[in-house]
Amino acid sequence: MATANVQVRMDADLKRSAEDTLKSMGLTMSSAITMFCRQVVNQGKIPFEILAGSTPNEETRKAMQDTLAGKHLSRTFDTVDEMWEDLNA
Repeated sequence: MATANVQVRMDADLKRSAEDTLKSMGLTMSSAITMFCRQVVNQGKIPFEILAGSTPNEETRKAMQDTLAGKHLSRTFDTVDEMWEDLNA
């Protein structure tokens, strides 16, 4: 099997941390990247879930936009008793 070189740029601290972690697993950066690529080919997708962190979904973004625009807001109450009265109506 012929081999090919792959060049990747990344933060130096990230590279060192990844190499240390991979070494503790008995892997090199090259073997880990090869394993990653093999799984991409085998599974036809990125082999792990990629999350967007705290990015709100479409429904939440719409609700946020509505709130900023003053749309679809519930009525306000001056007292808790007033709120309970409205809820029980």
